[in-house]
Parts: sequence; structure tokens; C-alpha cells
Amino acid sequence: MTGQTQSTFIFPTVTAEKNVAPVIGALSGEAPTTLAKKDIFVGTGKEAIATSNLEVHYVLMKWNNGQVVQSSWDSGQTFSTPLSGVITGWQQGVPGMKEGGRRLLIIPADLAYGEMGNGPIEPNETIVFVVDLIKVS
Repeated sequence: MTGQTQSTFIFPTVTAEKNVAPVIGALSGEAPTTLAKKDIFVGTGKEAIATSNLEVHYVLMKWNNGQVVQSSWDSGQTFSTPLSGVITGWQQGVPGMKEGGRRLLIIPADLAYGEMGNGPIEPNETIVFVVDLIKVS
């Protein structure tokens, strides 16, 4: 676990049933000011590194109101991307994950969408991702 810099920060619960969309529990306390990550379960496959291409399932939640704003599970389609092409919070939070793993990332705005925001993510908003790593290439 990294980034737990404030005593009032508490990781939310996340369900740990493999191959099923995760459910994120209630958010409480202050949002962390640095990247916070926690493995829900550890995979046993290939490990993600900075130059990896990823296939993942994810759930994205807004810290300020606990609203899930996007989930690849809803469409039944995984998301594929080079790790170098996503937000800094993923670039710092995903390496070291192994295929088959599930990781909770709580990403402050400066490592997410910053002052601009993005779609449903408001400017300067902390976000919560649960990432299931399906495949590394």
C-alpha cells in the first residue's frame, strides 16, 4: 500500500469475486493527496511494466460523491491500451500487477485529469479505479 498520507483516509471495500464486476463500498474520510493502491487479489500471470500493452476490465468512480461513472463490465467489452497512453495514476499504479489480478487505485486530480477534468470527471477531482488485469503484451 502506498500513498496513505492522511490519517482520515480509509480504503473502501471492493468485492473479490473473480470474473465478476467489482462492487466498491462506501467512501469515507478525506481523499488521499497521493496515489493510493491496494491489491484486492494478486494475479499469477505476466507482470505489467511501463511499456506493456494492457487488456483490462475497470470500474471508475468519483470520490466526491461515490458515483460510478464508467465501467467496461457494463458493455461486456474489455479495454485495451498501451500503459504509456493513459493517465499518470495508471502509469504509476498498474506496473507490478500480474494478469488475473484486481487492484484498487485512488488517484488524486494531479495524476488523473487535473484542472481540465474529462467528461463526467470534474476539474480537480479525485477518482477511484478498480482494475482487473486480463492480459499483458
